[in-house]
Amino acid sequence: MARIQRALISVSDKEGIVDFAQGLRSLGIEIISTGGTAKRLKEAGIEVRDVSDYTGFPELLGGRLKTLHPKIHGGLLWRRDSEQDRKEIEANNIESIDMVVVNLYPFEQTVSRPDVSFDEAIENIDIGGPTMLRSAAKNFRDVAVIVDPSDYPMILNELKTNNGELSIDTKFNLARKVFSHTARYDTLISEYLNRQAKQQETFPVTLNLTLSKVNELRYGENPHQKAAIYRDSLYTGLSLVDAKILQGKEMSYNNYLDSSAAIDLVREFDEPAAVIVKHNNPCGVAIGDTIRSAYIKALETDPVSAFGGVIALNRPLDPPTAEEIIKLFVEIIIAPSFDAEALKILSKKPNIRLLELDVTISPSGLEMRKVQGGVLVQEKDMGMIEDFESLRVVTKRRPTDDELAALKFAWKVCKHVKSNAIVYTSKDQALGIGVGQTSRVDAAKLGAMKALKSLEGSVVASDAFFPARDGIDVIAKAGVTAVIQPGGSIKDEEVIKAADEYNMAMVFTGMRHFRH
Repeated sequence: MARIQRALISVSDKEGIVDFAQGLRSLGIEIISTGGTAKRLKEAGIEVRDVSDYTGFPELLGGRLKTLHPKIHGGLLWRRDSEQDRKEIEANNIESIDMVVVNLYPFEQTVSRPDVSFDEAIENIDIGGPTMLRSAAKNFRDVAVIVDPSDYPMILNELKTNNGELSIDTKFNLARKVFSHTARYDTLISEYLNRQAKQQETFPVTLNLTLSKVNELRYGENPHQKAAIYRDSLYTGLSLVDAKILQGKEMSYNNYLDSSAAIDLVREFDEPAAVIVKHNNPCGVAIGDTIRSAYIKALETDPVSAFGGVIALNRPLDPPTAEEIIKLFVEIIIAPSFDAEALKILSKKPNIRLLELDVTISPSGLEMRKVQGGVLVQEKDMGMIEDFESLRVVTKRRPTDDELAALKFAWKVCKHVKSNAIVYTSKDQALGIGVGQTSRVDAAKLGAMKALKSLEGSVVASDAFFPARDGIDVIAKAGVTAVIQPGGSIKDEEVIKAADEYNMAMVFTGMRHFRH
């Protein structure tokens, strides 16, 4: 280790920089600085050496060129234990720079503004900053490099307690942070430029990801698994990660999974809607005139499975609905907002997690699933039938208006049920959900078995085609009068004939909603 004698400071985010620089000066460390940073430090009465005085070269191109100079990078990159390096810097009048304090132009904040121009975005691509960071981080054994203002107090404390020196472990960890930081910065630029391309690639040859850790979780799916949640920079719009937690315990891995599934489904509805999810599948879905009536009907779908579930609402949570929900043990309630009186009611059960999130906004992005040795990437399933009246009717009988409304509701629910999926509904309530079976006929049997209300006059949605008539026989026996399904089986004619035998109306969507 060697004592730090000279630091170069050039920061866009100036939070805490004056106090940090004062701390460095109190330790006798000389400060070189640039532009606005130098001005801020001088105004605070801190002695600063301008970088142009150090290099003997003025800032050029409106500030674009100021630190890309051999005297800067030579001072950072030379190896202190190399006699040859020492001779070269002395011959070229290069002074050592032992610390770099740099944070980059605010590119991410700039491009997040809806009114930002392309030229403004380009001007906020930092060049000199990443170059200095990389030079210093490469030579971390001899140079301390600081990119995160939250590290200032820790650095000052170590310098004060170790006679102006930093340990090799500290320098190494600071360097690791730098390369993570610059990798994310470059990825954000790449993502932005890809979005500006005239012919955008849904799946570019290289898919750069930036995942920023939000929190470490108590454990994963099971207590013996470690877990964390990261923010995905490719995801646009408000997401579960942005939800405001108003009450309750920390979110767990399974909480996030179930909450995400609940939000995705409740977003399908314009009417007041309530969704209850358990183990990543809906076990209650309904719409109503009020959010309270929607919740009561959703709970009727399967009150046993709803125990310990996640509830998502697409309307503010009011006191009457809170009074109903508090009767049940639930893990999480998600709503666009919470009435003050409702919060007071729910505070009686302080472990219930309350998440405030505008679930009416549909975000966009790519979905990714890890497989052995790779990642599967696909577009989010945003497919939905817009004009149900024009769907292809394949049976002799056309669905009635009430049946058509029920089929529309059932199709929205079915899209969010794990395959193979069969969903029995009325026009405003899920009645029985057959989820995740390896055969479609078993899903039909399970959905009917789970139903607590009579299925007489109900409709069915199937996420994929019926491979044979046996599924139609099962749902007809349960009392179903209309079916919505993609069609496309080699036995479609057999299935349609079975529906006609039962005077059942059937429509084909031509769209499948597998969810594995």
